[in-house]
Amino acid sequence: MPEVWIPARMQVITGGNKTVRVAGASVRQVINNLDSEYPGIRALLCDDDGTDLLPGIAVIIDGETSQLGLLERVEENSEVHFLPALGGG
Repeated sequence: MPEVWIPARMQVITGGNKTVRVAGASVRQVINNLDSEYPGIRALLCDDDGTDLLPGIAVIIDGETSQLGLLERVEENSEVHFLPALGGG
């Protein structure tokens, strides 16, 4: 199963876990399975209708920034990172 790295601000939902393993062959499936195990995490990653990642959320799969968002393929041994944009000025 892919290993998903959870951003610090979302770790409260995962009980403090920094990484979790969930099944999924696409980013959408990974997020859906994450939300099944950790209800509420989808709302922090996706828009209201679940059709796209929120603005400011990037998904990195095996060190490469995804250009396909929720449609991006995920391999069985992939490492998935969700990175929220950093604010500042």
